[in-house]
Parts: sequence; C-alpha cells; structure tokens
Amino acid sequence: MLTLTAAMLILAVKAQTPSKTDVFVSGSEGYQYFRIPAIIATNNGTILAFAEARKDGRSDTGNIDLVMKKSVDEGKTWGQLQVIWDDKENVCGNPVPVIDKESGKIILVACWNNGKDSEKDLIAGTSSAMRKVFVLSSNDNGTTWSTPRNITASVKKENWTWYATGPCHGIQLQNKKYKGRIVIPANHIATPNNAYYSHCIYSDDKGETWHIGGTAKEGNEASIVELKNGNLLLNMRNHDRKSGKSRTVAISNDGGNNFQTPHLQKELIEPYCQGSILNYISNQKLTKTLLFSNPACEKKRINMSISISHNNGKSWKKKLAIYEGRSAYSDILVLPSGNIGILYENGQNELYERISFETFPAKLFR
Repeated sequence: MLTLTAAMLILAVKAQTPSKTDVFVSGSEGYQYFRIPAIIATNNGTILAFAEARKDGRSDTGNIDLVMKKSVDEGKTWGQLQVIWDDKENVCGNPVPVIDKESGKIILVACWNNGKDSEKDLIAGTSSAMRKVFVLSSNDNGTTWSTPRNITASVKKENWTWYATGPCHGIQLQNKKYKGRIVIPANHIATPNNAYYSHCIYSDDKGETWHIGGTAKEGNEASIVELKNGNLLLNMRNHDRKSGKSRTVAISNDGGNNFQTPHLQKELIEPYCQGSILNYISNQKLTKTLLFSNPACEKKRINMSISISHNNGKSWKKKLAIYEGRSAYSDILVLPSGNIGILYENGQNELYERISFETFPAKLFR
C-alpha cells in the first residue's frame, strides 16, 4: 500500500460516485493490446479518445495502428473503433491531439517507424529506417482525417535517433504574444552521448508549418501546460533516477522557444512512467489550478491519481485517488460541463488489460 509522507502534506481524497467506462479492451476488436491513451474535447463538445492498437502483442514495435473512439455524451458511451492510420506492418503511434479553437480544426501529431525496428535499433543507428514524425488533421470533429504528412525535416535534428511525441494532448497558447500557437511536447535521444532530452515543437499557422522549440536535458516522455501568467511548464518523466523518484519540470517564458534548467517536482512521485498535466481552464480562461495524472508510486505502476495545485504548480497539496491497482499511462481533460475526465491504462491481473475513461465532479478540484 502506498504511504504518503508527512513532508508531502498531501490530502488523499476519494471521488463520490465516479463514472467509469472501458473504452479500449485488449484482446478485442482485432487487436491484442491497446496502449498509449490521449484525449481531447472538440469545439462542439465531442470527446475523442486515441490509442495505439497493437496487432500482435504488447511490444512497442511491430504492427501498430493509430485508432480513435468518439463520445457525444461526455464519455458515458463510445462509438465504434475508427482506424485513423494503418501502415501495414509498421508502427503508427504516440498520438498528440490538439484543437485550434478558432476554426475547430483537430491537429494530430504522431510518430512512425518500420515495424521490424526496435527502439534499441533506432538508438544504435542500426535500424532499417529512421523514426519519423507526421501530422494529420480533421475538420469535422474526427469523422474523417487527412492523409498523414511527413514533417520530420522540420522537427528532428540529424543527430536525434529515438524520437517520440507526447504521448498526451497538446496545447494552444492564450498568451497575447504567442496567441494561437500550437505546442506539442516531445522527447528524443541525441548522439554522440545518447543523452535523453524532452523538447517541444510548435506551429504558428494552425499546423501547416512546424519548428523545433526548446529542450530540457534528462527528461523523457513529456506533457506541457500554459500557466495563468503565460509561461509554459514542461512536466517530464525523470530519466535520471539517481536525482530522485519524482517528476522533472522546466519553465519557458517565451512560448516554448527555450526552457530554463529543469528541477525536480518532489511532490509528484513516479515509478518512471508517463504522466499528463492540464490547466483547469474555466470559461475558456487560464487559471492557477493545475491537474496532473500518473501512477503515484515510486516503485510500481499502481495507484493512478490526479494531483492538484492551486498555485501554478509551485506546490501540490491535494491528491485524488482514481484506481489503486495496476495502472500506467493516462491523459486528462476538462469536459464541457466543467467536470474532469481521465483516460488511463489499467488492469487487475495484468497491467494493460484496458484503457478506461472516468469522470469526476468539478467541485473536487476547486
């Protein structure tokens, strides 16, 4: 059982009458496993849940398709599985969706690699093909999607071997100087030292052209949030376990062009796993309330939780317990009603049995 130390001063709370639905169930709909969830709400209130559909097993490589399901009732029910990107025996994954609020256009950034190549091969430079980055879009709330477009040359440097977008949602900035900018969190490994970095990429023209933003060393899978003062906070899986078993964060005060030196966020413990951060936007305006979801345990992927900060992430004094058992990757969103939704991997006998969606009342986060 997880122990919350006095130094953390965290108040653990249980939700009242949560609503939970299994969205993707491993071993169903023609796929052995579903992993890597991401979720957004469109301008008309439709909820889109994304995942990797792994045809032949749990492996991070092989025949992997990018899939989606849609809900029009805030996640109570979900439509049929929709395959967005299937490139035969290859990997199509790491979905990062974001909405252009002005037009309603959905922008989806994702990664590709040859299904025969492992992450180890890609890092060592012995793979048959490089890891590539693509963008897709939808102008009808996810009903149809554009053909994936290769943007690798704009967002990846020559000495970057491994590369991954997100995985989780992206953001569109409200800061006056950078208003409308699309920002996508990502990570990479760079030669010759094979060092880990988190970084972001961005677009100032609704996803048509893309640029590399700032980097933060020793970070891995990242999520990004805009603070009320317009700064960006990059929240990263901590690759340097010797520094501590908690998340690493870095601030940008120039729209993601650069990041300051990363530091540990000691209250946000992790077992070396992905997490998702979100501004609890109210009436389309940024607030000082941030939400962060991950398996809140230093050693195991268990105890899926949502941590709450009311001061722009300076401290995290409250934690909402979601699921005590096996749990891993997640993504969170503010629903049109103001309630909070979380899409997360979980299982009873095995870690990746399903990806479930659960909602919680807004009052728990205020």
